[in-house]
Amino acid sequence: MKEYFTQNSNNNKIEQNTIFMKNQKNAIVIGAGIGGISSAIRLAVMGFEVKVFEKNSYPGGKLSHFSKNGFHFDAGPSLFTQPSLIEELFLLANEPIDDYFQYEPLPISCKYFYEDGTVINAYTNQDKFSQELEEKLGEEKGKLKKYLMQSATTYNDIGSIFLNFSLHKFSTIKKAPIRKALTSVKASLLFNTLNGINKASFKHPHTVQLFNRYATFNGSNPYKAPGMLSLIPHLDNNIGTFYPKGGMISITNALVKLAKKKGVKFHFECPVSKIFLENGKATSVKVNGHVVPADKIVSNMDIYFTYKNLLQDEYSAKTILKQERSSSAFIFYWGINGSFPELELHNIFFASDYKAEFTSLFNSKTLYEDPTIYINITSKCEPETQAPAGKENWFVMVNAPSNNGQNWEDFYVKYKKVIINKLNRLLKTDIEPLIECEEILTPESIQSKTASYMGSLYGSSSNNKMAAFLRHPNFTNTIENLYFVGGSVHPGGGIPLCLQSSKITSELIRQDCYLEIK
Repeated sequence: MKEYFTQNSNNNKIEQNTIFMKNQKNAIVIGAGIGGISSAIRLAVMGFEVKVFEKNSYPGGKLSHFSKNGFHFDAGPSLFTQPSLIEELFLLANEPIDDYFQYEPLPISCKYFYEDGTVINAYTNQDKFSQELEEKLGEEKGKLKKYLMQSATTYNDIGSIFLNFSLHKFSTIKKAPIRKALTSVKASLLFNTLNGINKASFKHPHTVQLFNRYATFNGSNPYKAPGMLSLIPHLDNNIGTFYPKGGMISITNALVKLAKKKGVKFHFECPVSKIFLENGKATSVKVNGHVVPADKIVSNMDIYFTYKNLLQDEYSAKTILKQERSSSAFIFYWGINGSFPELELHNIFFASDYKAEFTSLFNSKTLYEDPTIYINITSKCEPETQAPAGKENWFVMVNAPSNNGQNWEDFYVKYKKVIINKLNRLLKTDIEPLIECEEILTPESIQSKTASYMGSLYGSSSNNKMAAFLRHPNFTNTIENLYFVGGSVHPGGGIPLCLQSSKITSELIRQDCYLEIK
């Protein structure tokens, strides 16, 4: 008998659950991304003997890290929200989080720069943010509060169903608060676009553009994505934005340490090449030429590659491609010989024509001449450890189309030129002489390093009102004992959703184990 605890999504109470096992079962997790690591923790707490096989020499997937010339760079995701999802794992494992991980709230979630010289500080204090929008853009104070209240309602009453439950199992969806969701849902959330919702909520185009940006949190186009995505601002503006001490890599490090404490075994440079099936059941995997058996198998690999390569199921892989890919990213990691006090941890330099930028990304699938630029600088929070004295570590990212065989070397030259010209113009300085060192990451290298098909950061986009239902579930009806986790499956990409994905998957496994025992 093994006891474990899980969070009830309705009241946030930790409830005790028990699984009875005649013999200890073993589980294999394919991939040490955040979804894979958190799944391994949950399975270990449930009583499984867990092995994680990772093709790279390091854990974290996109959430990795590197250093160069004394500058430290988080290689992938740079925004930390919903720390409660991390805390839940430590509570579940009965381990004190402070021994593994620390974070602090930010006073400003992001600083926004516009071509006309307007600069907006998105304060995490709602009153200060509202005052900022009123003073600089003429937005009535009540507008922001009303918008964020609706965002919270949408998230809590409707979004919680998508984030906490499998949408493809009646046994689990019947537990969801459907009635409450139906009373909260509005036609505009389903049939209007995010841009349409934002234009109806604010009068100034700059405010609309600011809140349109939240579509990029799952790699989508705000002019096509449904108004339901207006729930995303709730995370930044109501719950808050945070900085993890040591940078984003500290999340990976803390979860790996916790997993090992609970008995999880990690095997690096061990790519899984095949999942073996017997009588409709997943029974083992092939790793570096060896067959390793398992009672349960969880794939944290991109769902397309799981079907195409591991299951050798071309038909299912092609079916997945019917969904539009999310956007990707082109990232420059710059060691800057200088300091910019006007910048914050998170900074956005907006394109003057936002709609044209997304048309270029999703229709033309090419470089836009005036891209929106995001700059993350962790040395703003930890100047003593993240960069040499008097210098800054810039993570410079622009949205990019998914990899369709474009000439990324040519794009590198063009991207760098337009980025430097835009920053020179808006920061009124010459950036290029300050770049002391550089590394880059393209959609092509994102695919090769993280096995994300076409370099899409979030699997499929949400440029469709049915996108949430079209994402692949965390299981398959055709193969027993096989489950899926991570950004390419339900509920979506990004750190919080990958953590939610592991929670949904572990609950499915718990239910299946219970049925097997009965």
